[in-house]
Amino acid sequence: MTRTPFVIPVALLLLATSLQAQDVPQRGKIREISKDAVVITVEGKDITCAITPDTRWMSAANRPIRQPIADNGVKAGAAVMFLARERDGEQVLIGLKLVGEDSGRADGQQTGPLTERGEIRRGKIATLDVDQRVVTMTVDGNDEKFELTEDAIVLGATGGNLRERFSGIKAGADVFFKVALRGEKSVVVAFKPADSTPARPSLPKVESDNLVPLTALGQKEYQGFEGGLYPGGTNERPAAHEAAGLALARTVQPLDLEGNAAADGSIVLLSVGMSNTAQISMGFNKALANERHRNPHVVFVNGAQGGMTAAAIQDPEDNGRGTQYWTVVDERLKAAGVTRAQVQVVWIKQADAGPTQGFPDYAQKLQEELTRIVQLLPQRFPNVKLVYLSSRTYGGFAETRLNPEPYAYESGFSVKWLIEEQLKGEPALNFDGAKGPVKAQWLSWGPYLWDNGVIPRADGYQPVEKLTWRASAGTVLFADGMVREEP
Repeated sequence: MTRTPFVIPVALLLLATSLQAQDVPQRGKIREISKDAVVITVEGKDITCAITPDTRWMSAANRPIRQPIADNGVKAGAAVMFLARERDGEQVLIGLKLVGEDSGRADGQQTGPLTERGEIRRGKIATLDVDQRVVTMTVDGNDEKFELTEDAIVLGATGGNLRERFSGIKAGADVFFKVALRGEKSVVVAFKPADSTPARPSLPKVESDNLVPLTALGQKEYQGFEGGLYPGGTNERPAAHEAAGLALARTVQPLDLEGNAAADGSIVLLSVGMSNTAQISMGFNKALANERHRNPHVVFVNGAQGGMTAAAIQDPEDNGRGTQYWTVVDERLKAAGVTRAQVQVVWIKQADAGPTQGFPDYAQKLQEELTRIVQLLPQRFPNVKLVYLSSRTYGGFAETRLNPEPYAYESGFSVKWLIEEQLKGEPALNFDGAKGPVKAQWLSWGPYLWDNGVIPRADGYQPVEKLTWRASAGTVLFADGMVREEP
């Protein structure tokens, strides 16, 4: 097996994923509250959240609550939407909004309870402006105005952009719709025509028996392209690259907020990717908290975010989703008490939604996107030294077109080819200042996660059995507790 110069054990990424950490708001009721903590009951379970000076409080009318402990509405029994994240082994309250009544009506009047992810409402579309991403819904005779998310879906519809997906949805249509709370705004994330139940589009039948993990493919070929994680069909990192990585790993040290060496500083490991990466990162964070041999200076920050694919995040200056993604990464670093200057190791696991180009075209497209992502890291994180990459997990159980087989398997070639370009001395990926301008950082495989369904992998990685499919979330839940999700 390939040795991996890492400041913490990469193998921990394979541990079972926990869904206890929040990436989206939840709904519950306040059970107890003090100046230091609030206990919120969610589906019969109590969650204790620490209150910090940065915790944001909002009324049901979307107005800031300046003194929450003294506010008459913030009390035991109050229904709330809240967002909490784990820090240093405890849940910290990021924000809380009272949701006794929602202020979403166009006329400013309160109309009804705010719904969260998983709740479905029914109404009639009064007005729809896809270009401005605004929809007004008539519910029980009252108009409510919402924003549309850029990645909002229409069940049964296809399309690469919002206009294409909403081409069949018109004013006056009777629909079911799902509302979520993002930040401090109610947004619509999904629609389904109420007068029809479209069948889930069938996926092309893919015989995955002929898909061989790259680690087992070796010098044999897949559609004319050699296997193995590294050139020559090998899974061993080339000796010179291994030595360079180890040398860089030895320079990783605690840094202060400005990036200077400091005995009491931090070593930040950052994950980058979409929802699947975010979920694995949650499990990794939990495992890391209990790791006896963990370097006490290591701070892991989960920078992965749902729906943020490789195509979406490759340009942080696009004033769109790329800007949004990297802004949230900055916010998460700040919430963890660290800065960009302290990020020294990055793990990337990325893919795109709905690929259709075939092989090798899509794999080459993903390689180009990954190239742009790794090239922007030295600009944002001046002290990053090591960048590890993983490809997709098995997608053969998927019932959507998000990232099924063989695209999930073929994404392994995207990572393989990217690393090979650096090994060949591609100037655009140079990490050695002695050889010219630094354009990227040292690249290597992290864990290779693809297995062929329930077929055992030769290197000891154990596949797992499918238990159930959650169509609404695009998630397959496996027997070992690991969650694998389309991007």
